[in-house]
Amino acid sequence: MTLYKRILLTLIIILTSAMAKATGILLPMDESQKDHLKAYGIAFWSLQRTEEVNWLLNYRGGSFLLKYSKAFEDECKIRGISYEVIADAQVNQIMTEVADPSVNMDVVKLEKAPKMAVYAPKSILPWDDAVTMVLKYAEIPYDMVYDEEVLKGGLTKYDWLHLHHEDFTGQYSKFYNGFSHTQWYTEDVKTNETLATKMGFSKVSKMKLAVAQHIRDFCTNGGFLFAMCSGTDTFDIALAAANTDICENMFDGDAADPDAQSKLDFSQTFAFQNFTLDRNPMSNRFSNINVTRNMMTMDRTRDFFTLFDFSAKWDVVPSMLTQNHDKVIKGFMGLTTAYNKSILKPGVTIMGEMKSANEARYIHGEYGKGQWTFYGGHDPEDYQHQIGDPPTDLKLHPNSTGYRLILNNVLFPAAKKKKQKT
Repeated sequence: MTLYKRILLTLIIILTSAMAKATGILLPMDESQKDHLKAYGIAFWSLQRTEEVNWLLNYRGGSFLLKYSKAFEDECKIRGISYEVIADAQVNQIMTEVADPSVNMDVVKLEKAPKMAVYAPKSILPWDDAVTMVLKYAEIPYDMVYDEEVLKGGLTKYDWLHLHHEDFTGQYSKFYNGFSHTQWYTEDVKTNETLATKMGFSKVSKMKLAVAQHIRDFCTNGGFLFAMCSGTDTFDIALAAANTDICENMFDGDAADPDAQSKLDFSQTFAFQNFTLDRNPMSNRFSNINVTRNMMTMDRTRDFFTLFDFSAKWDVVPSMLTQNHDKVIKGFMGLTTAYNKSILKPGVTIMGEMKSANEARYIHGEYGKGQWTFYGGHDPEDYQHQIGDPPTDLKLHPNSTGYRLILNNVLFPAAKKKKQKT
């Protein structure tokens, strides 16, 4: 055998030996990650292939540890994600470090890709949705559902549901004052009224209430709900107003109940209680749940909210939902932006807040066998998104801390059920 062939054979043996020892792929989620958002997509992709994923809470920004395979490594390369191929000894070292009782870390096993649904209209309206944009960017599959599918019991097929920035009160997002003359608004009203009649409802508000109640039942039976912007407060308002009429005649053809405020039933809501309705139909505010107005005079360079530090070993759920490479998140506005902390229900977990303004921006809770998360604002990378503005190009924001919070919720239902410690 020639010297060249010996050297070549030696190199092959060395490389083969190295690959044999490569037992894990670490997706770091600290500042070293080139594309945090697509990294979530790889984790989801792995779950779809029935491969277990270890979510390392508070380890390098909430990193993911996967069993090594060339297919996973190739997929990381294709998607442009930072990864580290690690040997068995390194895997054991990481798991030992995470399990140490003296450190605020833990490991959560993700076992099965959740079946995803996004509640959104199929018609083209002049706004976009941060969740659908980031799901597409991360290459995470989902189905679109809307009122008819929900009312026919279609949610039973899904584990996770996102609410588009919807108005469940039947007041068309209270856009009447500024947009009632526009074609998209009049077409939206016509489409909703036609569907309400088809589904046997006398008013759009009654149809939207029934939809909200089906979504409530989805949570009761173990579903995971994630909502942003006006999909959060109008959901609770609609449930509370089930036994009264809060819509003025430009919305449903007759006057609102003058005693509607006193007839609200807060026992039906998820997150908020004792709130006061905004009865002015020309206002785009639904109630005092939303404190967006406080932000109108705020210097945007000072608008940040802070994520809470939870114990990864004791408060596993909020720890998962707040994984990030930075605890300070840029603020962003929406039709509903921030929540009045004084009217949160007992038991609601505040995960992100602007303490100086007494505002909650990111909250979580349980309902029945299920769980929900509400996230204020419209687009984490567009401070004040206007109707008709172009959608955000996430290729320009692959390391967005605000968008990471959305994707934490996407993976959350995949976690192996683990009893909370008491």
